[in-house]
Amino acid sequence: MPKSPLSFLIAARQCEIGELEQLALTSELVNAIGRLIHALQKERGICNVFLGSQGTRFAEQRLQQVAECERVQQFVRDHFDALDTAPSRVRNGARLFSRIAFVLHALDALPALRRRVAAQAITPDESTTAFIRLIAGLLVVVFEAADSATDPEISRALVAMFNFMQGKEFAGQERACGAATFASGHTDAARQQQWLHLIESQERCFEVFTDFADPAVLNAWNVAQLAESMAELERLRRTGCAPNAGGRLDANLSQTWFDCCTQRIDAMKTVEDLLAANLRGLCERKIAQAHAELRDQKAILDELSRQADAGPHAPAHYGPQLERSILGLVQEQAHRLQVMSDELETVRAALNERKVVERAKGLLMATRKLSEDDAYKMLRQTAMSQNRRLLDVAESVLAMADYL
Repeated sequence: MPKSPLSFLIAARQCEIGELEQLALTSELVNAIGRLIHALQKERGICNVFLGSQGTRFAEQRLQQVAECERVQQFVRDHFDALDTAPSRVRNGARLFSRIAFVLHALDALPALRRRVAAQAITPDESTTAFIRLIAGLLVVVFEAADSATDPEISRALVAMFNFMQGKEFAGQERACGAATFASGHTDAARQQQWLHLIESQERCFEVFTDFADPAVLNAWNVAQLAESMAELERLRRTGCAPNAGGRLDANLSQTWFDCCTQRIDAMKTVEDLLAANLRGLCERKIAQAHAELRDQKAILDELSRQADAGPHAPAHYGPQLERSILGLVQEQAHRLQVMSDELETVRAALNERKVVERAKGLLMATRKLSEDDAYKMLRQTAMSQNRRLLDVAESVLAMADYL
């Protein structure tokens, strides 16, 4: 018997279930990456206090955190190993797998970095840069997961999670920056400008997060923002960023700053865990709903097959009603796919800023023969010096592509 429209609807539903199951696995990977980023962020801050104090502070804490990072790192590697690397199974597979390859290479380089930190053979800025590069690679994997989602609700959840994790990373960089600054006992205009830029970058990420997050998650975030540690954080920010004679700071404030920031970032991790739990629940509900609809469609197809086998003179139990039911399913599917496409375009617009920055970075790398890190540093320093958004600077670079 020739394949009917319903046969192709069933095939479409089965493809959708396959995509949802892949998204569920990807969501679990995102959750694991979030745990590793959180652990690495804490190690980065501890290393900055350790190095900034010439090894007099946080020596034991650093060893404990290294052990924690290694434990969580193995958890992430296990998730990488569980990924289906068949070319046709993962959307954006080429980009996703190349990002994972970079991350694995950077993770393999961690022991050497830690040995240099232990020997105090590296500056706080160099250590921070190395950790930022690794965490940025992990965040790009999360970005690719968000950009590959084909369901608008799951895509919204992933966009919210990516921007929250990016904002939390800027908060972690601020902790490391402030910890090294206070531990050294002095600051300067360049360090203060970098500090302010990190604060602004956090605020932009959290603005996008609030546009896409679930109401329950937003409520948890608003509660976290009212914590007493926020008032202490603002006081210490003013101390570190305010101009003063000679740029002198109280080195003893490094511990206070680190503890205050850690309390805030740990509260962010609670919100991030809630985002991950909601994402996991959303994937499970979507998969269950798709399976239920698939069962209904298969029941109709089975009835059609039964009637066809009974011969042309057998009484039809459904008749025109069955035809109308199939037509309704076809129309509903077409409408649903159009709505999903429109919603996805809206959601993915939130990811365009990063894509624009990546394109501008690539242009600078090609025309100025810069490394990826140097190209990004040029964009960021231009944004800071001109008091402009990174997106605006990137767009200006792209507008000058012909001249470059």
